[in-house]
Amino acid sequence: MSGLHNLKPDRVIKAFERAGWKVRKQTGTSHVKLTKEGSPYILSIPVHKGKSIKQGLLKDQISKTGLTVEEFLKLYK
Repeated sequence: MSGLHNLKPDRVIKAFERAGWKVRKQTGTSHVKLTKEGSPYILSIPVHKGKSIKQGLLKDQISKTGLTVEEFLKLYK
């Protein structure tokens, strides 16, 4: 899971958008939900002020997109 520590939620969301995912719903200020046409999955990204996304959750969300961690990190930059 190298490289997946201390990633900021807003930048993670932007990376998924670069991969073709679209923000569909934001539950208050706590979670952003993303969908992609043709995918059965809904990504749920926690957005908590000052907190990064936990590595396990991020790895799970990345696997749902069909991306590798390396591909995701290129989109994150």
